[in-house]
Amino acid sequence: MSRIKQVFFFASLLGVIIPIGGAFGESPLLQQGDLQYQGAFRVPQGTFGSSTLSYGGTAMAYNPARNSLYIVGHDWDQNVAEISIPQIVNSSSLNNLHTATVLQNFTDATEGKLGSINPGDPNAKKIGGLMVYGGQLYISGWSYYDGSGTQSTSHFVRPLDLSNRGQVRGPYKVGNQYPGFVSAYMMAIPQEWQAALGGPALTGGCCHSIISLQSLGPAASVFNPNDVGSKNPVPATPAVGYPIDHPTLGTWDGNGSPNPVYNMSTKVNGIAFPAGTRTVLFFGKTGLGAPCYGTGAECNDPADSSKGCHAYPYSAYAWAYDVNDLIAVKSGQKNQWDIEPYRTWTVSLPFGGTDISSAAYDPSAQRIYVAEYCSDGNCYPVVHMFSIHVAAPPLDSQPPTSPSNLRMR
Repeated sequence: MSRIKQVFFFASLLGVIIPIGGAFGESPLLQQGDLQYQGAFRVPQGTFGSSTLSYGGTAMAYNPARNSLYIVGHDWDQNVAEISIPQIVNSSSLNNLHTATVLQNFTDATEGKLGSINPGDPNAKKIGGLMVYGGQLYISGWSYYDGSGTQSTSHFVRPLDLSNRGQVRGPYKVGNQYPGFVSAYMMAIPQEWQAALGGPALTGGCCHSIISLQSLGPAASVFNPNDVGSKNPVPATPAVGYPIDHPTLGTWDGNGSPNPVYNMSTKVNGIAFPAGTRTVLFFGKTGLGAPCYGTGAECNDPADSSKGCHAYPYSAYAWAYDVNDLIAVKSGQKNQWDIEPYRTWTVSLPFGGTDISSAAYDPSAQRIYVAEYCSDGNCYPVVHMFSIHVAAPPLDSQPPTSPSNLRMR
C-alpha cells in the first residue's frame, strides 16, 4: 500500500481529518484537452423586467437548486436575471441552438447600493461577480475608473429571490488589498481543498482601469462568504496576485513585444475550480499581438477603432494554476506574485468571439459554462458548455496493513 494511503488509514483510526488533495497534491492537473467542448445555447432576446441581455453576460453564477444561471444584463443597467439552461447543442450555426428562458426578470439586485462601493467617485460602477452560496446570492462590484483610488468596499449578499426587496446587505470590504484584487469573479472551493487553503471560497479580480491599483494578471483571495456582513473587514488571504511593482507575468506595455499571458489588453473575467483536480482555471480575453496604446488606426487594429489599449489579434484565453502553488502562498512559503500558471491556452469558440466575459461551474456534473461576449445579433452573448474529463487514478489493489505500536491517550 502507498505511503499516502497508509497515512489516511492510520489517521482515520485516530479520528484525524486530512485534506485529500491539499496534503499530498496527487490530484491531476487539467490540460487543455481535458476540457471537452459540448455545445452552446442562446440567451433570450428582448427586455425582461428592467433590462436586457444585449451587451450583457459580464458575470454569471450557477444555481444548483434549479440548474440555472444568474447573469448580469446590459452594461448600462447592471441588473441581474436568472435564466434556464436548455439542451446543449454542438453546432456552428446559431439558428440550431436552443434558447434559454427567463426564470426571474432583470432587477437591480443591489437595490441602488452599487454606487456606494465608491460614493464620491462620479464614474460608472460595475457588477464584477456573482456567486450562489449557502442559499444566498453574493455580488461583487468595482469602480470603472477609480482615478482617485478611493474605492474601499465591494461585496453584497442578498436572497436568491430577486423580487425579495429590502434584504440587500452591503457593500462590505473584503481583505486588506485594493478592492480591484477581489471585486470580480467568485466561486466555492471544492471541499477537499478547503482545509489546505484555509477557507470555503475564492474571490478575485484583474486588469481594470488605473492599472497601478490593479493586479497585472489573475488574482484571487480565500474568504468565507458567511463572514460577509458579520465581520469588518471580511478576512481574506491572498493566494495569487500581481501588484504593479511585481509584474511577474509581464508589464502593461510589454516594451512593445507580444506577451499573451499578460498585456494592456488582457481581461480576466471568470474562474472555475473543478473538484477532483488541483487546477484553478481563470478565463478571459487577451491580445496576441504587440501592445499599443492609441487609436485602432494607430495600432493597426481593425477589430477596435477606439482610442485605448490594443494588442491585435485577440483571443479568448485560459490561465491554469496549480492549487499547490496557491497553498504555498497562503501558508507564507511564497509571495502571491511568485507563482505563475503552469499552462495557458487560447480558447476557440465557434461564433467568432474573442472574449469570455464570465464563467460559471456546475460541480455536480463537472461542467463549465462560459459566456462569449457579443457573439449573437445586437451584441447578445452565447453561453458555451465544456465538460471536464480527467482520467481516474489507478486503483491500489493491495489492502492496508494493520497499524502497530499505537498508543491511545
